[in-house]
Amino acid sequence: MNLHQLPAPAIDAPPSKRAGTKLRAVTWNLYCGGVDGTSEERLHTQAEILAGLKPDVLALQECTGWDEQEERRLLWMARTLGMAPVRMARSFIGDGRNFTTLLYRPSTLHLVGRRILGVEVFHHALIRARLRPVGAEDGSRDLLAFATHFTHTDGETRLREARWLTDYAGAFPGMPSRAMLLGDLNCSGAYDTDPEDWDLVPRNLHSRYRQVDDAGRFGAMDRRAIQVLINSGWADPQSLTGEDRAATVGYAYANEPVPLRLDHIFIRGLPATVYRTYDSPAVRALSDHLPVILDTEVRTETPGKAVMAS
Repeated sequence: MNLHQLPAPAIDAPPSKRAGTKLRAVTWNLYCGGVDGTSEERLHTQAEILAGLKPDVLALQECTGWDEQEERRLLWMARTLGMAPVRMARSFIGDGRNFTTLLYRPSTLHLVGRRILGVEVFHHALIRARLRPVGAEDGSRDLLAFATHFTHTDGETRLREARWLTDYAGAFPGMPSRAMLLGDLNCSGAYDTDPEDWDLVPRNLHSRYRQVDDAGRFGAMDRRAIQVLINSGWADPQSLTGEDRAATVGYAYANEPVPLRLDHIFIRGLPATVYRTYDSPAVRALSDHLPVILDTEVRTETPGKAVMAS
């Protein structure tokens, strides 16, 4: 597939004339900010990919060094994509150079409000934006967009991080009835099975992926962070579309060869028309994670239950 063959959601009429606003959401862990030493070649190619995908909501993880030179890289990326930053949040743990970023397309959405949540709780960060479709006359069609990056270290910390998002999986005072959660969650869901042979993964990495009992013994794949989100009301769009999507990791490192879906876009109160991992040899060369794409729509009417995340 050509890098730019996947079309953006069609827009056939001005926002005020449409029954709904079609949106594309994308999340991508860029790996070290797309920068290698002094070279930004990888970042520029990543921007070309993203420009072709035309996201309306975009979450980026590992925006390493993007605070340098007065956030030059952040502003360049936003300008290149025709988007605007919601926020860029520094990781709480680490060397201070790692950031999580959330952007939106002003021609499609207005930014109504923004917050950084869970400061000093998340290994990385959690950003929340309240967005309103252009042309909407009031807040009845607002949606929340969350950008996050869960820790890689252990399942207990990921579970604590996930609990910051369970309130938004159902009705909550003052919050819109629609939401999307975009991020590198470093956690597999129901569609990944345990490796047939855990020896494929080095023992020193098992504590990242597996449950650990009180005696320090390893168990099954640790899916608790995803499970608590789904059990609270967030929906995995793969369960709504019925179409399998590719793994987002497992191709970059010889010592981590197990293909897993660690990057996700979960939804509440939104339909899912396309949900896929964007995979090609060219994209694989740009990061150790692959982008994830969701096409959805903010509707004025109630969508059918078959494709609707309640």
